[in-house]
Amino acid sequence: MTDAHRLIHVEIAAAPPGRLDKALARDVPAEASLSRSRLSRLIEEGCVRRDGVLLTDTKAKVAEGEVIEITVPQAADIETRPEDIPLVILFEDDDLIVIDKPAGMVVHPAPGSPSGTLVNALLHHFGDKLSGIGGEKRPGIVHRIDKDTSGLLVVAKSDAAHHGLAAQFEKHTVNRRYLAVVYGKPDRADPRLGGIRGTNWESGDTLKITTELARHRHDRQRQAVVWSNGRHAITRIRTLKPFGTPPVASLVECRLETGRTHQIRVHMTHVGHGLIGDPVYGGNRKLSPRAVSADAAAACATFPRQALHAATLGFRHPVTGVDLSFESPLPEDLDRLVTLLDRAP
Repeated sequence: MTDAHRLIHVEIAAAPPGRLDKALARDVPAEASLSRSRLSRLIEEGCVRRDGVLLTDTKAKVAEGEVIEITVPQAADIETRPEDIPLVILFEDDDLIVIDKPAGMVVHPAPGSPSGTLVNALLHHFGDKLSGIGGEKRPGIVHRIDKDTSGLLVVAKSDAAHHGLAAQFEKHTVNRRYLAVVYGKPDRADPRLGGIRGTNWESGDTLKITTELARHRHDRQRQAVVWSNGRHAITRIRTLKPFGTPPVASLVECRLETGRTHQIRVHMTHVGHGLIGDPVYGGNRKLSPRAVSADAAAACATFPRQALHAATLGFRHPVTGVDLSFESPLPEDLDRLVTLLDRAP
């Protein structure tokens, strides 16, 4: 190994898969922390040899007992600029960091948000202590929450953590609990809910929503419920506290089995209980001042973001194996909204 790269030797085990990238993904040492996609890029970039001969075809055949040499270059710098933005850090070690993200912060730079993002802030915070993800000196974003959703995120600082966390999200073993303020009250006694496709009630008055999600046919910025050719999505909803007489709003708990783009927002709208403040999916309902106070009705009408907060995040540390769990209280704006709704009219 040199300062510029590291060498990894992989001996192909018995009954190898029919192509090089799959065989390497199976047999590469776990401590190398190289995913199949990363291995494919290394093959295509001329970093893989057999008996001194370059292998640049991911579909190349390999045989049992062959030794494949992989040169892993030093992680490269990326163009995103570090920015000194304050962060609320709940946990950090050499492999990962858990952040309590405020509403209004974009997670990853994009054409419309090239700066001021969580990634910009993390690059400044990490300095030269970032080992690199996928060959680049960048934080490993394994899941995201929307710009105007507040709450908990885990970010990888090493390849090993990135792969381990990604596997947990893929297997749906990460505990993700959100709190949302929605219109109406999801109620087992409501016959309307029982007739909505993709819904069923479970024990504990939990409403399970099972659909597929895909980009909206006419608005590419939105997601929509579909029943074929989409991505499988499951959300479980439980009402924590209804507001108003009769209930015109509720604080609900949302637990994600999958984590699709806008999943909670789309699913709550699908069952007729859109999020208060959601400019895309929630609708623009007005609450009766006879059911809640005038202040509460006004606060709901002017709430500036979707009323959604990532409150709980639990996972197994991908390197140490320790189970970790984190809680984030409702931020000030949501706490005030709930307090106003809870007051008698």
